[in-house]
Amino acid sequence: MRLFITFLSLILSLSCLAKQVQLLDMRVFKPTAQKMRLVFELDAIPVTHNIFTLKIPHRLVIDLKNTKLLRKLQLPYNETLVKKIRSAPRHQKDLRVVLDLKTPVRTKSFLLKPDETNGHRLVIEINTLNLNSKAKKSRSLEIATFQTSRVPISLMKSSPTPRSKRDIVIAIDAGHGGIDSGASGLGGTLEKDVVLAIAKELAALVAKTPGMRGVLIRNGDYFIKLRKRIQLARQYQADLFISIHADAYPDDIKVQGSSVYILSHHGASSEMARWLAEKENAADLISGIRLNDKDKLLAQVLLDLSMLSTLEASAYVGQSVLKRLQSVSKVHASQLQRANFMVLSSPDIPSILIETGFISNPREEQKLSDINYRRQLAQAIYEGIREYIANYVLSDTLLVRR
Repeated sequence: MRLFITFLSLILSLSCLAKQVQLLDMRVFKPTAQKMRLVFELDAIPVTHNIFTLKIPHRLVIDLKNTKLLRKLQLPYNETLVKKIRSAPRHQKDLRVVLDLKTPVRTKSFLLKPDETNGHRLVIEINTLNLNSKAKKSRSLEIATFQTSRVPISLMKSSPTPRSKRDIVIAIDAGHGGIDSGASGLGGTLEKDVVLAIAKELAALVAKTPGMRGVLIRNGDYFIKLRKRIQLARQYQADLFISIHADAYPDDIKVQGSSVYILSHHGASSEMARWLAEKENAADLISGIRLNDKDKLLAQVLLDLSMLSTLEASAYVGQSVLKRLQSVSKVHASQLQRANFMVLSSPDIPSILIETGFISNPREEQKLSDINYRRQLAQAIYEGIREYIANYVLSDTLLVRR
């Protein structure tokens, strides 16, 4: 009898876990010509969600895992940012919500726990890119815009109106996740957990800085393919990509120290070849330049220029971060390293990969498990980013050298 009760309890528990989250309602707050906030009211938490944007036409897509819609979603009145909203089941148990947009946007999302008057909520903040007419006209001068998209601050001209300014977007990528736990220490510490904790600390520092916005490529324990991480950074229109990892060398547990990597020249050549091969079907823009209407030679020249500029910026931020890390921990490699890591291969987003330490070293495993040490690492990375921004600020951003 006791065995039967235990079995029945297990069945009931599994059925509860499998129960779909209900999307009860949607509320809209503070709608203006530049921003709006959507609040999805849910009957349970957590809900795994993914948000990305599409072009031609502009759309915002919100995928909710294991979720069903209780009633049809409607906009309360004529919105200045959204033409219409629609939804449909996806993969039988999931829900997809699509907002048809009037303009390109940036987004961020977060979950709220119940309070005295509200239940579980998923909050999605939507902001326009705030492109002024001058910026829009400059797209016709593609090569000129391309060549001057990233310039040292000493050569930067101030924008005539503050309305054209925008936040600098930092994409923060916690390596591994889900079924891919990464390296593990002798004490059982998993790389995927450590690097996510550091990524969240870094994101918190970025969030406190006016003119900067951090987006987490993954904000929970789930798996994302490497190429998808690059795609997400591009969908967020990131200005910088930071991938965080923890190294391992089981053959010698004494090996220790942090390292910083940028893309190797071989990796850059391979990635450019891939983009050239797919340019006829490419819908992506590289620094404002569309490849599918260019002949092969011109496309190659444009890609070469873009990758050269990106590698130069990657090297600068990499050196800045490495220098700051030396004040927090020992470094395994005192010089910037180059490798053919896929997550570094974006031709238009400066990208670095940081190995925060060797989790296979018992001492470093213990340090990486310490919240205070992780905060020191995040602070060092943040300061390196700020040093980079002081010299490679984009001409249409809010953040200036302080």
